[in-house]
Order: sequence, then C-alpha cells, then structure tokens
Amino acid sequence: MNRPPAGEAATAAGAAARPDRSAAGAAARPDRTGAGGWLAYLIVLGFVAADLVWLWAGGAHAAKGGTLALAGAMFVAALARLVLPESRAGLLASRKRATDVVTMAALGTGLLAAVLLSPVPL
Repeated sequence: MNRPPAGEAATAAGAAARPDRSAAGAAARPDRTGAGGWLAYLIVLGFVAADLVWLWAGGAHAAKGGTLALAGAMFVAALARLVLPESRAGLLASRKRATDVVTMAALGTGLLAAVLLSPVPL
C-alpha cells in the first residue's frame, strides 16, 4: 500500500477541509486599479521624485529646501489619504485610514523638525 507519510496526509486533509477563499476575498475588496485610484499616488510619487532630483543636483546647498519639500510631500500624502475615499486613495491606502495618516504625518513632522533644527551650511 502506498500511503503518504503522516505529515503529508495531514497537510492534504487540511487543505481539503479549508474552503477556497480567493474568489470571495477578491469580491469583497474594493477595486483600486482604476485611474482615479492611481492619481493621488502618482502625484505624490512625482513630487518625491522631483524633489530627490533637486536634492541630488543641488548638493549641500539644496539640502534644507529639498528636505522641506520632502516633508511637504509627506503632508500632501497624509492629507490626500485623509480626505479621499478608500476607492480613490490608491496605493496610499495600505492600512487603516488613521494609521496611514498618522504614519505619513509623523514622517513629515520628523523631516520638518530635521530641517528646522539643522544648522545652515556655509
């Protein structure tokens, strides 16, 4: 008799007992693939990318302004996540709304504090 080892039999039995939830889970989740859902994310991403280019090209003289702009991008992302509905927030919505807003606002606040407390380069 060719019986699988005990561990494999238990795994196969467990898989057979569990219902397939992939279709039900996909139907319950809101669709975030539309253009409106990507718009807020793309705006924030473009803002951050432009700011990183500014920081790279400007060197030490652009450090304060560039970091200030990055803090602004984080505040824009937090505001967008706060006011947009779940279906329009796109990839800005990765957790609960309050968690996303607090996380992005804390990052913006940290960057802002770093800018305001750092000495001006000569």
